[in-house]
Amino acid sequence: MAPGAAVGRLPEGLAFAVLPTAGDVPAEVWALVAGCEPGVPLHGGTGSAATGPGALAGAPAQPRYAFTSAHGTAPDASALLDAGAFTSLAALLTGERAASAVLLSTLETFLACDGSWARTAEALHLHVNTVHYRMQRVEHFTCATCPG
Repeated sequence: MAPGAAVGRLPEGLAFAVLPTAGDVPAEVWALVAGCEPGVPLHGGTGSAATGPGALAGAPAQPRYAFTSAHGTAPDASALLDAGAFTSLAALLTGERAASAVLLSTLETFLACDGSWARTAEALHLHVNTVHYRMQRVEHFTCATCPG
C-alpha cells in the first residue's frame, strides 16, 4: 500500500480507502478489486481530494453519494462513479448521466410525497439519510446560482 494510504470500514459496513494522491489510482484499484469476483456486482464512489487535515471529516460525503448513485443506477452490475460527475444543474435536470437521473427521480418522488422524508425513503426503498443527502445535492445544484 502507498505511504499515507489507509483503508477501513464504516459503521454501516461500507469499506473505504483514503489515498494520498489523485489521478488514475482509484480506477486502477477499482479494476483490480472488481476483477477479483467478476460475477459479484461491486459498487464504488470517489470524490475530490481533501484540501488538508481539516477537510478530512467531511471527505467521505462525496464518495458516499457517488457510491449510492452507482448502486442505485446499476444494482446488478459493477459500477464506479466519481462525485465530480455531479457538477451542474443542467446535468441534474436533463438526467443525461445515470447518477443525475437518480437525483431527479429522488426529487420527483420527494415532491410527490409532499416533502415527507420518511415516505420518500419508503417509496424509494432507501434509508432516510440517503434521501436527505440526495436532496442536499439537489439543493446544491439548484441554488448554485442563487444570489447571496
